[in-house]
Amino acid sequence: MQSLCVPPLHFPATALRLRQYPKSPIRTVRAELREENDPLIQSAIESASLRLRETNRAEPLFIDPYAACFVPPYTNKESNIHKQQQHYCLATKFIDDKLLHTAKRIDGLKQVVLFTDGMDTRPYRLNWPTSTMIFDVSPQNVFEFSSDKLQGVGARIPKGCMFFHIPVESGNIDQCLRDKGFSGNRPSIWAMQGLPIDSQSHLEAILSAISSLAMNECYLIGELPTNITLHESDLTKWMEKMFMSNGFRVKIVSYEEIAVSLGVVLHSSGNHDTVLFIAQQLRFSDDQMEKWRQEFQRVEEDGDEQGFDEL
Repeated sequence: MQSLCVPPLHFPATALRLRQYPKSPIRTVRAELREENDPLIQSAIESASLRLRETNRAEPLFIDPYAACFVPPYTNKESNIHKQQQHYCLATKFIDDKLLHTAKRIDGLKQVVLFTDGMDTRPYRLNWPTSTMIFDVSPQNVFEFSSDKLQGVGARIPKGCMFFHIPVESGNIDQCLRDKGFSGNRPSIWAMQGLPIDSQSHLEAILSAISSLAMNECYLIGELPTNITLHESDLTKWMEKMFMSNGFRVKIVSYEEIAVSLGVVLHSSGNHDTVLFIAQQLRFSDDQMEKWRQEFQRVEEDGDEQGFDEL
């Protein structure tokens, strides 16, 4: 792969926010009420709570030093947290390892795209190699909330890396990524965890955007809510059909398999809320196709000129 070095740059999470206003007591109260009534923020906080609990275990699968800044001290949601924690944390560890392993094998500029709930701390807590461009695609309001919290605890993107946010509400995610500097002629690694997906059509639109940008053989890894399958009787066939129609070969990864590889004993035998997967791009990106089209055109024009000279 072509090597391209990026000069050391430092982009904190709030780099896109140019102005800082003092918080009055009234604005703070209003903001807290808005956050309490925002289901996306509350869902992201619940996931942060799971990461915090894992971090505080005696032998954690991973450590998230920033999860605590999202979790209010008065939070008391223990009803389903034990059931969710193991599967969520196994998926988080699996995705972490795949992201870093793949990124470190890419020469030169690395492109990592994360589809998240807006409170994903991977851009800050993972040891990204130099020259990594990290794109976070997530809900704008959750991202703004989490950026404030992360700035307050001094979270920073690793030096030599760049960070960009793309609002998931954007009508054209692939164009927004291009506008931020993403190139379909360079290798990339994609991950999805926590992104609020409410329908099959929503997932298909995201897969279509990824397929148009990801080079041939690039990987997409992640976790999906199973409620969007409309209770399909065969989850494997549904996944294969959905992903293959967008150019991906997909494999479902069992939580039990990950637990065994990590030496972890699962307390529950199944998880019907989410499905963990890894998919490989079989098509060529739009940028690759355009580059080859231009090359073929150049070869044809050169051939015409040579033929004319011979006559």
